[in-house]
Formats: sequence, C-alpha cells, structure tokens
Amino acid sequence: MPLDPESVHIWRNADGVHHVAWEASSADAEILVEPLSGEGHVEYPASGQAPVKVTGLARDSQHRFRVDDQRGNQVVAGERRLGFQGAPNFRDFGGYVTEDGRRVRWGFLYRSGQLSTLSDEDLALLASLELDLVCDFRRVEEQLNDPNRLPAQNTPRTVSLPIEPGSNARFFEEAEQGWTGRDPMFNFMVHINHDFAESQSETYARMFREILATDQARFLVHCAAGKDRTGFAVAIILLALGVPRDTVMRDYMLTRQFFIPAHELTRIRGKYDMQHVEEEAILPMLEVHEVYLQRALETIDELHGSVDRYLSEAMGLSEADLEELRRRYLD
Repeated sequence: MPLDPESVHIWRNADGVHHVAWEASSADAEILVEPLSGEGHVEYPASGQAPVKVTGLARDSQHRFRVDDQRGNQVVAGERRLGFQGAPNFRDFGGYVTEDGRRVRWGFLYRSGQLSTLSDEDLALLASLELDLVCDFRRVEEQLNDPNRLPAQNTPRTVSLPIEPGSNARFFEEAEQGWTGRDPMFNFMVHINHDFAESQSETYARMFREILATDQARFLVHCAAGKDRTGFAVAIILLALGVPRDTVMRDYMLTRQFFIPAHELTRIRGKYDMQHVEEEAILPMLEVHEVYLQRALETIDELHGSVDRYLSEAMGLSEADLEELRRRYLD
C-alpha cells in the first residue's frame, strides 16, 4: 500500500508550525492531511512529497491529525514533539504499536528535559495536558538550581527520583585533568547506561510504583536534557507495555532530531565547570547513540536473562501490575 502507517511522524516547532511526514511505497501517492480539530491551514509542497506544513492551530493545546491516501488507508496520529519554546525535547511517547498489535495511547505518556525555562505560552500548553504526575530524575542540586515551572492551577504532583550514576565523581576528577578527544566521554556515557540497569533499579522501580499509585495517571518523566536518564525510563516503560525493542530504539534516537548538542555546549560548560575542556571531548555527553541504550539493554539481559524477568526481579512488577499498565495505556 502507498502509505506506511507506522512511518507517519508529526512534530511541532517552537514557532507553532506543525510538520507531517510519512513514507510511501509509491512516489506518486496522493496523501491528504487533516487536523482533527478542523482548524488550521494545510500547506502541501509543490513536489507533493512530505513533509506537509500545518499552520494556524491553537498553540495552547495538543493536536491530532488524520492522514489518508488515495487507496483508503488512514492513520490518526498525534504530534510527537509538542513545540515547547523552553523545552525542545518535550515529546509524547504514545502511538507505538506493541508486539500483540495494540497501540500505546496518545496524550498520556510524556518525556522531556528540565522545565525551568518554560515560557508563559509553554505553561498554557503544559496545563492543557492535564498531567497528574511528574517524575524528576535530576540530581537534588539540579532540581534546586533550576526549579521547574509548572501550571499554577491543577499543578501535577512532582516526585523527586534522583539518578546519579556511581562513577560521576571519578568522571569529574578525570575531566579536570583535561580530557582530549571523544573516546573518554563516549565510553563514560556507555558506562552510565550500564549503571542505569545495574545500580539504579530501586529508583526506576519507584517510578513504576508512583505511576501505578495514581489511577489513569497522565505523567511526564524528565531529567535535564531528556535523553539519558529519561531515555532509559521511557525504554523500560515501553518494554513493559510490550513495544518491540527496535521501536523503543527508534523513539530513543528521535532526540537527535530535536536536541542539538552544539546549542547546549555553553550550558554544560557552566553547569559542570568544564570551560577548559575542548568541545570534541564534551559532545558525546550531549549526543545520543544507539550503543548507549543498547548497553543498558544488554546489561538487563546479562543480569536477568530477559526483560520480563528484569521487570519482575528488579522493577518489582507483578503480572497484575503489568496488566494494569497495559489496561491504562494501550488501545
């Protein structure tokens, strides 16, 4: 069929413009895009190929779209990146198909970096999501130095779940001696992801307990950049829901589209007192690579033999817990 339903990808930029992309088996496939709200203006490129731009939609709410081809194939999908001005990596991680053919619900599961620089427009959009729970994986000093901005009305409950890999102290000691080249930081990031799975189980298990403690919770998981501590959290949530590993990795790698390492260098140099460290040595901290998350997943397999056993033994999730998560978050 011309339109590949799983390829439909929708994102909003900070200027409020939505982009709708897809893959089709035929270059001349006729694709129609329609916001479900009935509002907005759809701009098709002269070539007829993706992406399509949609302008004029309300900025203070999340939107869904219908994408059709001329053969009657239809996809209804939500926007993946929501276009927050002060949180470039804020994403809905719903919409993915599970191993048994169900689909993760849109509008319930979100991921992001820190929320300390949200604009007033961002706060209005955040309020419209009606979040019940925010899980903050930043270290305590990060939370204190850069407190999140949250809606004043119906403020979601925030749970502090600090993740600090055990090798951080050694990392800063070595960095102060003047690292050069990419390898030291790259290897450190691989080790951090091993540590998420090996040493941070209790904190991530608490995340699941907090989610389950709130009925039908709409929730956000986040750290500073929304890619490493958050990336592992999202991976195990999706795996618990039955999403295949290749899809989990695809969601993880989307950070490359929305989080630009070069834009974050000044912030990272100041945050970690790394003014003297060369750019090339810092960049792997700000990047995402498949090998990072893959190392965490390999550690799960090495220590527990399978994801199912990891969820039971390390996360403390019973079959009833998993069924409850799937009841809530799968269509």
